[in-house]
Amino acid sequence: MSEPLVLSGPEGSITLVPGALTQLVVVAAESVEGARVRRPKRTVQVGRGAVSLGLVVAHGASLPDVAREVQKRVAAAVSATCGLEVEAVDVVVEAVG
Repeated sequence: MSEPLVLSGPEGSITLVPGALTQLVVVAAESVEGARVRRPKRTVQVGRGAVSLGLVVAHGASLPDVAREVQKRVAAAVSATCGLEVEAVDVVVEAVG
């Protein structure tokens, strides 16, 4: 995401800059044991209703289990923190390490 996300309402607007949204996604994703976001500035994309990110999953961890938990935590964090409804969190497991 290179453009800020602007949320408009009757009280005014809120501008969420890409770096803040990326950091939110990274913290939520990396709260899952065995998950690390790979190259956050390149692999994390946040738009209205959708998030995508690239992960490195620890060797020996269940790839589907880690990815599903990342999806849940990222969606919950973006929803709770930004008030955005997240319809999809697309996770790409880029490496195991």
